Amino acid sequence: MPAQKNILLLGSGFVAEPCLEYLQRSGNNHVTIACRGIEKAQELASKYQNASAIALDVENDTALEGAVAAHDLTISLIPYTQHARVMKAAIKTRKHVVTTSYISPAMQELDAAAKEAGIICMNEIGLDPGIDHLYALKIINEVHDQGGKILSFESFCGGLPAPEASNNPLGYKFSWSARGVLLALRNNARYWQDGKLVEIEGKDLMDSARPIFIYPAFALVGYGNRDSSHYRERYNIPHAETCVRGSMRYQGFPEFAKTLVNMGFLDDSPRESLSADAAGDLAWNKVSQQLLGHSSDSPDELLKLIEAKIETQDPEIRKRIIHGIKWLGITSPDVKAAKRGTYLDVLCARLEELMMYGEGERDMIILQHKFEVENKDGSRNTRTSVTLMYGEPNGFSAMAKTVGVPCGIATQLILDGKLTATGVVAPMTPDIYQPIMDLLSSEGINAVENTY
Repeated sequence: MPAQKNILLLGSGFVAEPCLEYLQRSGNNHVTIACRGIEKAQELASKYQNASAIALDVENDTALEGAVAAHDLTISLIPYTQHARVMKAAIKTRKHVVTTSYISPAMQELDAAAKEAGIICMNEIGLDPGIDHLYALKIINEVHDQGGKILSFESFCGGLPAPEASNNPLGYKFSWSARGVLLALRNNARYWQDGKLVEIEGKDLMDSARPIFIYPAFALVGYGNRDSSHYRERYNIPHAETCVRGSMRYQGFPEFAKTLVNMGFLDDSPRESLSADAAGDLAWNKVSQQLLGHSSDSPDELLKLIEAKIETQDPEIRKRIIHGIKWLGITSPDVKAAKRGTYLDVLCARLEELMMYGEGERDMIILQHKFEVENKDGSRNTRTSVTLMYGEPNGFSAMAKTVGVPCGIATQLILDGKLTATGVVAPMTPDIYQPIMDLLSSEGINAVENTY
């Protein structure tokens, strides 16, 4: 029987368990779950036979190095800002690392040292980034191998409620904190469109949303996700006049989100009136009155002001937004606001009260790559690749599974000696992405391709 492999898993968040469950199947792996507070790690470890828990502060370099040294491989599912610290410990102790995050400049700087140490620092192996790379590069390399060119590449991914669970005015729900989702609305976008470099400021991001047609059953819209302009080089598609990677939401979300932005709810500067120390209860109409700088806290007056902030002229969407504002209760004197210190965090608390997944509700992930291809003989066609998955009611969410399982697969392949490219790497070459794709299909994670 092969010798036991010891894996250090940093973090116990929602993607950790599908990763842990996958790694338990070999029978030769022992996983140590490490968190700053041991309780969550113990709770997760108690569900599996070959798992244990430790308390670990990753900002304590001595403790981190000791924990990394005691294991064959470390999986880092903690905030991405800590990955470079984990990699430094791994380099020092000559142990492998796996993360699901984008390679940051601080991580890339460690490439030469990782190669010298002979270790693999595998990154970008979740959903987005991760699965998106695998199925995009599969088609790109097929086209190139057949002498063709990619003239246009569009990739949009959405983590959404399943249609039957999209039962609120935003058509969106949260598995965890709403803060990250709202802060993403401030991100700039940069991409190639018809040979021109498009740059969109965060304040205009929601205005750039456009319909994304995948299946007639879904009313989806998409908008650019940060800077995807460099993917022409990263994916080796220099002839692509359009190159964009973006996020998807259900129709109506951008207009509603833009109204909240226009009201000022993305302001994360501390406000004394919103602090936990402020005296007395805080009604939501008072919060909106302060935010809008109005003399009256009348719900009707506040609704008129908010209506003026709605930019779309579509009458149905305008009605939906007003209904949504009333549903949120943010003009009501009868709904108490959580005193979280900033307008952003007060809104987050309200969204989390109303928009978390309920018992038995499913989430959904949908990812589409769309390519315009010029073939070797000069003919042209369109190729698409669609990944669609639903979560299991009261089980793993689709998002958790499509992030955690690829991470687990990459980890196992490294431990088995089947992935060998050293340095700070991502699944960008067939020797890395093909073995992962082969195993993903047996987990029910795949892509449906079409050419027309």
